[in-house]
Amino acid sequence: MNMKRLAATAVIFAATGFAPALAQTVVNIGHGVQTGHPTHIGLLKLAELVKERTDGKVVIQVYPDRQLGEEREMVEGLQLGTVEMTVVSTGPVVNFVPEAGVLDLPFLFENSAHAYKVLDGDIGKELLAKFDGADMVGLAIWENGWRHLSAKKAVEKPGDLSGMKLRTMQNPVHMRAFEALGASPIPMAWGEVFTSLGQGVIDGQENPITIFYTNSLWEVQSHIALTGHVYGPHMVLASKSVWESWPEEVRTAVLEALPDATAFQRSESLRLETEQAELLRERGVNIAKIDTTPFREKAQAVYSSFDFDPALLERIRAVAAE
Repeated sequence: MNMKRLAATAVIFAATGFAPALAQTVVNIGHGVQTGHPTHIGLLKLAELVKERTDGKVVIQVYPDRQLGEEREMVEGLQLGTVEMTVVSTGPVVNFVPEAGVLDLPFLFENSAHAYKVLDGDIGKELLAKFDGADMVGLAIWENGWRHLSAKKAVEKPGDLSGMKLRTMQNPVHMRAFEALGASPIPMAWGEVFTSLGQGVIDGQENPITIFYTNSLWEVQSHIALTGHVYGPHMVLASKSVWESWPEEVRTAVLEALPDATAFQRSESLRLETEQAELLRERGVNIAKIDTTPFREKAQAVYSSFDFDPALLERIRAVAAE
């Protein structure tokens, strides 16, 4: 084959998407957190495992810190096929798969072990399967962490939230919960939060310790109340159209590596939360353990505000006793 024919063949491959059988497949994954967050570290582990197990034939490229857009934009990109994979919080997800909102109910899980049993068991699998109807593939549920309140003053009881302009995710369950607690929830894309806190547009926010630390929120917030009001999942999702276009060996490589990457990501979450809480204290942030009982009592009103299956809620609660 002469050089002109080789060049023509290369152009055909590029134009049609066909490639030789041994060609490398690149999988692009975007997320919205910083590179120090356990989800980014977990995705690097996933990339390492997949590359190793496929002898380099499948390579995962990770795009952190909203490089592919805000979380809602990335989820919309999955539906359009312009984003291949993403890991996002449940904030934007409930607008596409309302059933996933059950995970956002306040004080639903007793502890991390309870959350893992639910998310890794039949209930988690059923929730992930719901994404198929929204042109997405639900692959796994990772850990963003337990969400706590931060403000420029101490928060010890629900009354301290009265009138507080509190940033929440664009999530109706979260918004209703904080209304019940007396705050004035303001849904806001994450990229606007730091500046809005600094300028006084909002008074506080709620997020896991790892988000607080990796986004340097200690510069604009001085107090964290360890409310643990919600266990924050991170949903590992793929575009249905893109996923189905990949060769079976690519899909298999990702699926087989995910359990190990999930366990690693969660262990990193626990390690980093402990380490970063101490670093925040060294930076002068007041991190306070509080009695969450009055918060739990007021938050129960949210459960009757949404049409979640009572049988599902009962199943989730029952897992704790297993």
